[in-house]
Amino acid sequence: MSLSHPAAFGAYSGTGHANGETKPRQHVLDLDDFLPSEIASVLENTRAMKEVLKRDIKKVPTLRGRVVVTLFYEASTRTRISFEEAGKVLSADVINMGGSGSSVEKGESLLNTGLTLQAMGVDILVVRHPHAGAPNFLARHLPKVSIINAGDGLHAHPTQALLDLFTVQEKLGSLAGLKIVIVGDVLHSRVARSAMWGFAKMGAKVTLCGPGTLLPLDLLRPNGHLPEGHCLASVKVDTSLDRAIEGADVVMALRLQSERQDSGFLPSMREYIRRWQVTESRVASAKPNALVMHPGPMNEGIEISSGLAHGDSSVIEEQVANGVAVRMALLYQVSTVVSQASGRLSIEQ
Repeated sequence: MSLSHPAAFGAYSGTGHANGETKPRQHVLDLDDFLPSEIASVLENTRAMKEVLKRDIKKVPTLRGRVVVTLFYEASTRTRISFEEAGKVLSADVINMGGSGSSVEKGESLLNTGLTLQAMGVDILVVRHPHAGAPNFLARHLPKVSIINAGDGLHAHPTQALLDLFTVQEKLGSLAGLKIVIVGDVLHSRVARSAMWGFAKMGAKVTLCGPGTLLPLDLLRPNGHLPEGHCLASVKVDTSLDRAIEGADVVMALRLQSERQDSGFLPSMREYIRRWQVTESRVASAKPNALVMHPGPMNEGIEISSGLAHGDSSVIEEQVANGVAVRMALLYQVSTVVSQASGRLSIEQ
């Protein structure tokens, strides 16, 4: 089986040429500059990668000779391990690097770290950073390296959004027209921001729900400031979960951190649980086949009930499993920039 070079992969800026062709995508920084056709291509290649993961021997030579470095300045379990597994299944040389135990502790800047890795011949740099914009900064200054954003501050988490899109598409078919409800701490959620872009670009109707203090102020205002036809113009905001969840196809709960109460965003945790916890009784007003999602890690009994988190409608474990396949697809696709001569990378038996 072979995966052909994606026909519609946008340039770094997300803009195409006048003749309709697009440059191969070197970086994955967020979904705001992705074309719907690019997202569709990622999801299509993810299906092929998932077939590889079902084999008895989960190893293919697709990225043999490529060097992938995971540069994580924040603690992570799911994202880091899934990227490492994705790279190793594709036969890339994967090197894990963090802030502790490296030259960062000696005062080395992010730029100098990136330049050092580029000089060493690293092909792909997977970056997770507490400051928004760090992956974009590296993408501007490292012309020989492909950057994949594994989560930056409160800005974006595109690979999580893509695995969420894939999970929903796999379960429900077309994403167009689906009602997606994202509930919880949207204000501090990079997952919600990227998911909002991804689902909206694929034609889904997104509703953001939570306490008014945990919703971005610009989304609480009417969308009149958005250009006509802008995909986010269809995004709705509702502070009532009971109202928002009616007729939903997908309900995604976001993790609520206890410090939000300490910072004055919530009157009490008990109040949040009473009004915004995703429960079996609330999901009963959604569509019969509605999916329940959570990007993890979960606080069971706070943002989502334990019974629902492990119930028949939950696809939370599928989200984790699909994360490896999605990240395999993205590593493959940015690697086509590294080697333009062949125009094709193969997945062999």
